[in-house]
Amino acid sequence: MSTLTAVQRIGRFAADARSHHLSPQARGLFKRNILDSLGCAIAALPGPPFAALRDQFDEYRGDGNCSLIGGGMTSPDQAALYNSGLVRYVDLLDSYMSPGGLCHPSDNFGAVLAAAEHASASGEDFMLALAVAYEIGCRITAIVPVMAKGFNHAIQLAMSAAAGSGKLFGLNADQLAHAIAIAAVDNVSLSCVHSEPVSHWKGFSPGITGMRAVYSASLAKRGFTGPLRLFEGPNGLERMFDQPLDVDWEDARLDVIHQTVMKKYCSLIHGQPVLEATLALKRANRIASGDVEEVVCDIFQTGYDIAGGGSFGAKDNPQTKEQADYNLKYLIAAALLDDQVGPAQLEPARVQAADAQALLKKVTVRPDAAFSAQYPHALNTRVTIRCGDGRVFSIEHVGFEGGLDHPFTWERTVEKFHWLSEPYADKALREAIVELVSTLESHSIDDLTQLLRNVNPQAAFPARHAGIQ
Repeated sequence: MSTLTAVQRIGRFAADARSHHLSPQARGLFKRNILDSLGCAIAALPGPPFAALRDQFDEYRGDGNCSLIGGGMTSPDQAALYNSGLVRYVDLLDSYMSPGGLCHPSDNFGAVLAAAEHASASGEDFMLALAVAYEIGCRITAIVPVMAKGFNHAIQLAMSAAAGSGKLFGLNADQLAHAIAIAAVDNVSLSCVHSEPVSHWKGFSPGITGMRAVYSASLAKRGFTGPLRLFEGPNGLERMFDQPLDVDWEDARLDVIHQTVMKKYCSLIHGQPVLEATLALKRANRIASGDVEEVVCDIFQTGYDIAGGGSFGAKDNPQTKEQADYNLKYLIAAALLDDQVGPAQLEPARVQAADAQALLKKVTVRPDAAFSAQYPHALNTRVTIRCGDGRVFSIEHVGFEGGLDHPFTWERTVEKFHWLSEPYADKALREAIVELVSTLESHSIDDLTQLLRNVNPQAAFPARHAGIQ
C-alpha cells in the first residue's frame, strides 16, 4: 500500500507525538481539565449504575491491576468502562464544539487512565497520551459533522481512546493504525442515543467505547490487524459520512485543549448560557418560584432539538436523571426552585417532585433563527420570565463562564473540584489530589490512582459548599 490510508496517518500522528509538542500553556490547561474530570467522577460515585457495574465485574472477572475511583481493582478494560462512566455521569465534563456537533474530550479520560496504570506509566506519559486522544477526537469532530449526519461522537472516541491507550502500551505507528481500525470499525454509534426517553446508555456509551478501545489496543500489540481502509472503503466511513477526512495529520501540535469549554451546571453544554441567564434574572429581581406564571426560552436550533422538545423528542414529563440533564424545561424549573443546578438537582426524587413537575410545565422553549445562524461560534439565549403580578423580566445572554470567552481558571476549577468531591473525601485527601495533579509530570500515575482508591464511594463527610455560582 504505497499511499498511507487515513487511519495509518492517524496512527503515525499518535506514534510521533512527543512531550515537547505540549506547550507550557497547554500543560496548564490539561491539568485543569484532568482535575475537572476527577471532580466529575467523584461526584458520580453513589450513582446506582456504578453498584451494578461492580456486581457485574465480580461476576465476570476477579481482581486486576487497575484502580476503580472510590476503591477496588479490576482489569484495564473494566476500569476504563467504570471510570469513564463516572466522568460522564453528572454531566459536568468538558466539551469541544464545532459546526457539525460536539464531543466530550474527557470521555477519553477513563480509558487512558486505565491504560496508563496497566502500563505503569509516568504522569508525563499519561498527559501526553491524553493530549493525543484529545487532539484526534477534536480534529475529527471539527471536520466531520458527525451528529448532523445521524451518528454519535462515540465513533471518533473509539479512534482517540485506542490511540491514547495504544501509545501507552508502546505500540508503533503500524500497530496504532490497526488498534484504531479495530476499535472503530464495530463502533458505529447512532445519535438516537440522545432521543427521548433518554436512557442510561447516553452516559455509558463512551465507557463501553473506551473499554473496547483499551482491549483493541492490547490485541493490536499482539499482532491483530484491523481494516486499514476504515475511511476509504468500500463502504467505509467516507461513504457513511459522505465526505473525506481532510485533516492535516502532519501537524504535530497538541493545542486543541485551548478550544475546550467547561461547565458549572449539571446540564448539557447548550444549557449553560440558559441557566446562567435564568439565575441572573432570578437573583437580580428576587423572583420566587411561586411568582412565576410563564417562562419563555429562545435558543439556537440545536439546543432546541436536543433539549427543548424538538426533533429528539418532547420534554414535558422527565422522570430520570438521564432525562433531566437533557431537558431545558426541567433545568430552568430546577434553577428557579433551588437557585442552583448541581448533582442534587438530578436525583430522581427531585426530578419527580410535584413543584418541579408543575413549574416545568410553565416553561416554553423555542428556536430562534438569528441565534441558530451564530451557533456554535456563539451560544445565545433569551430568557423571559412573566410573573403572576404582571412583572416581566427578560435577558438576552451570550456565552457562559467556562466558555471560550470566559474560560475557567485553575483556581475556579479547584473550587469546582472541592464542591463536587467534598462529601467523599476529607480536606487532606482533596488537597493531596489537587497538589498531585498540579505537578503531575513529576509523579507516576500510580501515585494518583492510590489517592483515588482512598475516596469514599458513598457520602461520608459534610457537604458545606453551596456550589459554584
